[in-house]
Amino acid sequence: MAAVPESHTGWTFITSHARVLAAIADNPNIRIRDIAARCRLTERAVARIISDLEQDGYLSHTREGRTNTYRIDPDKVLRHPAEAGLPVASLLSLLVQDETRRTGAPTAPTQQLVDATAVS
Repeated sequence: MAAVPESHTGWTFITSHARVLAAIADNPNIRIRDIAARCRLTERAVARIISDLEQDGYLSHTREGRTNTYRIDPDKVLRHPAEAGLPVASLLSLLVQDETRRTGAPTAPTQQLVDATAVS
């Protein structure tokens, strides 16, 4: 896991929901504790966000032993009317690509991201 970013006050461009979804897209087996540290949120807030995303069909999970494996529906469209028709995969391709640049990890092509997050 990359270093936890410093604390920030004031407004930001990306919502907590988008940050959590990007963390899951980057690692479908990530623990809530690690999402919370990466996104600078409490574990309770992350659990609530995951619940929101699951209720609206953006995310599902399967339990394997003590590990959750998350799946993102890449074709689910974003909620705001200004982004009508834009699939979540488009947003995630930007956010996950940005994360890999910052951490120095190799950049995955957008199609690999869509394949990795596709719902079976």
